[in-house]
Amino acid sequence: MSATRIDTHLMAVQDPVYKILKWSLLIVATVTFIALLWGTYRTYEGAPPIPDKFVTQNSAVIMTSTDIIAGKGGFQRADLMDYGSLYGMGSYYGEDYTAEYLVQLAQRTEAAIAQRQYGKQLQALDPAQNYLIKKEMQNQLRNVRLDISTSVLPDDLAQAILGLRTEIAHKLLSNNFSKGWTEARSLTPKTALQTADFLIYSSLTTVSRRPDGTSSYTNNWPYEPLVGNTPTTATFIWTWVSFMFVFLGFGAVIFIYHRYLSTGIKESVDPASAIFRGFHALTQSQRKTAKYFLIVALVFLVQIGAGILMAHDYADRSSFYGININGLLPFAFLRDVHIQTPVVWIGVSWIGAALFLAPMISRREARGQGRLVDLLFWATLIVVAGGLIGDYAGIMGWVGRSWFWIGNQGLSYLQFGRLWQMGFFAGLLLWTLLVFRAMWPEKGQFTETLRAFGSGNIRLEHLLWASTANVAILYAFGMIPLMGIDKSFTIQDFWRWWVVHLWVEQSFEFFAACVSAYLLMATGLVSRLTAERTVLFELILVFLGGVLGTGHHWYWAGEPKMWIPLGSMFSFIEVLPLLLMVIEAIEQRQIIRREKGRFPYSLAYVYIIGAAFWNFVGAGVFGGGTLNAPLVNYYEHATFLTLNHAHTALFGAFGLLGIGLIYFCLRYAAGEDARWSDRMGLWAFWLYNAGLVLWIVLNFFPIGWAQLAAVYEHGLAYARSVAFYNTTLLWQWLRFPGDVVFAAGALLMAWDIFTKLRPFTKDFVAHKHAPGITSRTHPAETAAAHDTTGQ
Repeated sequence: MSATRIDTHLMAVQDPVYKILKWSLLIVATVTFIALLWGTYRTYEGAPPIPDKFVTQNSAVIMTSTDIIAGKGGFQRADLMDYGSLYGMGSYYGEDYTAEYLVQLAQRTEAAIAQRQYGKQLQALDPAQNYLIKKEMQNQLRNVRLDISTSVLPDDLAQAILGLRTEIAHKLLSNNFSKGWTEARSLTPKTALQTADFLIYSSLTTVSRRPDGTSSYTNNWPYEPLVGNTPTTATFIWTWVSFMFVFLGFGAVIFIYHRYLSTGIKESVDPASAIFRGFHALTQSQRKTAKYFLIVALVFLVQIGAGILMAHDYADRSSFYGININGLLPFAFLRDVHIQTPVVWIGVSWIGAALFLAPMISRREARGQGRLVDLLFWATLIVVAGGLIGDYAGIMGWVGRSWFWIGNQGLSYLQFGRLWQMGFFAGLLLWTLLVFRAMWPEKGQFTETLRAFGSGNIRLEHLLWASTANVAILYAFGMIPLMGIDKSFTIQDFWRWWVVHLWVEQSFEFFAACVSAYLLMATGLVSRLTAERTVLFELILVFLGGVLGTGHHWYWAGEPKMWIPLGSMFSFIEVLPLLLMVIEAIEQRQIIRREKGRFPYSLAYVYIIGAAFWNFVGAGVFGGGTLNAPLVNYYEHATFLTLNHAHTALFGAFGLLGIGLIYFCLRYAAGEDARWSDRMGLWAFWLYNAGLVLWIVLNFFPIGWAQLAAVYEHGLAYARSVAFYNTTLLWQWLRFPGDVVFAAGALLMAWDIFTKLRPFTKDFVAHKHAPGITSRTHPAETAAAHDTTGQ
C-alpha cells in the first residue's frame, strides 16, 4: 500500500462524520430488517385463508381447498401470470383475472337473483329492482366467509361459480388468437377446472370481508363500482401523509448533503492518490472476462427481439405481419424471455466488471483466479440456457410433473425452474467469493477483513464487496419454499417481491452506489473521504426506502393493512437517495469537464451519469414519487403507467450502469491504443435515451393515462379488456419508432463491444501510461502481471 493511500485511509478513520454515518448505517440496516421480519410474521398471519370446502346451502360441494391449491399449481404451470395478471401482478397484455372474474361473478349472481325473485332477465327489470338486486349481490359477495372450515355460499352465488368455473376451464384449453391467447398445453381437463377454482377463489378474496368487517382481504382492490369496491380510509389518509413526508425528506437530504458531506473536502483530492492511475498489463482473470461482456451484448439483443415481438402483439394480437406465430411462440414465453434476460445480462455485466476491477484494487492476482472465472462463466451459461429451454418446454407441456424443477415456475421475473434458479444462486455465491479473493488475495487477509468488519473499521472496499454478497444472499429468498410451491399466492408473491423489488431497490442500489463512488475515487475525481461519506449516506437512505419500501407492492395482494402506512411512507423515501445520486452526477460531470483532454473514462461516465438520471426519473419520479402513493396506486396498479416505470427504471438505472462498467473495463484494457474511440458508444447512448423518450411520449403515457382514466370511470376489468385496448391501437403501433431507435443503439453497442475486445485476446498486453496521468509503480508489479496458474 502506498503512503498516499495510508494517509487517506487514516484521515477517513479519524473523520467524525464518517463514524456517525457508519454506525447510523448499521443501526438502520438492523432496524429495517427486524421490522421486515415482523412484517413477514404479520403477513403469514393475515394472508387470505382457504376454507376446507365451499358448499351450497344444501351442503353440495362447490370446490375444496385441495382443488384450489392444486389450481394454484396449474396457474403457475400454465404460466398464466405472463399472459394476464393476478391481483395486478404479472403481464398487462391479457385480463387481470381477479378483476375480470370478480365482475363475471357479480353479473352472473345478479342474473341468478333476478331469475329467482322476478322470473325475468336482468335487463327486463326497472331501475328500482336493479338497484335492489345489485345491493343483494354485493351483500352475498361481501359475506362469503373465508376464515371458517366450511364456507356456505348462497345458491345464487354458487350457481354463478359453477357456470363460470366451466367457462374458464374451456377457455384455458382453447386457442383464442383474437385475444392473443394460446391454449394452456400443460393443463388437462381436470387441472384446468382446478385452475378455474383457484382463479375464482382469488377473485372472492378481493370482495370478501376480513373478520373485522372493515375491508376485503385486498383492501378493497380492485376498484370496481359494480361490487362496491372503493378505497379504504387508510388508503386515503396515508397518501397525504406520505406526500408531506417526502417533501420534508427532500429538504433534509439537501441540507445534510451540503452541510455535512461535501463542504470543504472536495478540494482535498490528490490526483497522485488515484488507485486506477495509469494502465497496466491485464491479469489472466481480467482477460477471461471478455466473454462475459460479449454475452451481455448478445443476450441484450435477444431481449430486444422478444420485446419487439411482444410490442407487435399488443397492436395485432392474431399474427405477426400476417404470420400466426402464437402457436409456436406463445405470448407468455416471449414475456418470460423479455423480463428474464435483463436480469441475466445486467447481472452478467456486473459480474464481469467486478471480476475485472477487483485485481486492479488489490494489485495482485489470486492464485488460480483465471480458472475459476472460466468456471463461473460456463456454469452461468449452462444455467441460463437450461432455464430458457426449460421455460419453453414447461409452457408447451413437454416436461410433465417435473415442470417446477426443470420447466417454468410461472412467477413473473422468477420463471426459471427451481433447479436452474438454485444454479443461478450458486453462481452468485461463487461470484462474491471470487471478488473477495481477488480483492484480498494474500494469506491472512481473510481474517484481517473479518476483523475489520467486526471492529467497525469499514472502508469503501469492504462495502463494495459486501454489496456483491448482498446481491447473492437476497436472491435466495425467491426460493421460499425451497422444495415446492406455497399453497397461498399471497405468501408466494410476498417472497417473490423480495427478489423483484428488495433485490433491486436494496441490493442493486447498494452495488450501484458503492461501485459508482469507488470508480470516482479510484480515478482521482473525488477524495476517499467524499466518496465514503456520500456512499454511507446514500446507503442509509437505500436501506430505509429499499427494505420497508417493498411494502407498496403488498397493498393489494392479500397482505395485512399494516403495509399501507409502512409501504407508502418508506417507498417515498426511495426517491431521496436517487436525488442524491443526481446531485452527485451533476458534480461528477463538472469534474470530468475540468479533466477534459486527459480523462480516459469519459464514455463510461456518460453511461454512469445517465444511469443516475434515469434512476431518479424512472425509479423516483415515475415510481416512488408518484405511483407508490396508495390512493394513486389503487387506481393505477396494473396499468401501462407501471410498464413505463419498469422500463425506465430497470434499463435506465441498472442497464446503463452495467454498460458503463463494461466500457470502463474495455477502456482500461485498451490502454494507450490510438484506435480507441468513444464515438460509437456515444451514439448508442443517445439512441438508447431517444428510444426511452419515444416510448414514454408515444406509447406508455398516451395509453397509461387513458387506462388510468378508464379504471376511474369504469373499473379495472374494463381497463384491462380487449375492448379498451382496441381504443389505443394507434398508440400501440407508435411503439415501433422507439423500438427501432433503441434496437439501433443495441446493435451499435454490440458491434462496438465486439471490436473493443482485441486487447483481451493477447497473452500479454503491455500498457503505457495514459496521456496526462503520472506514472505509478505497482507493488509487486511482476507478480500481478499475469496468473500462470489460471492458464
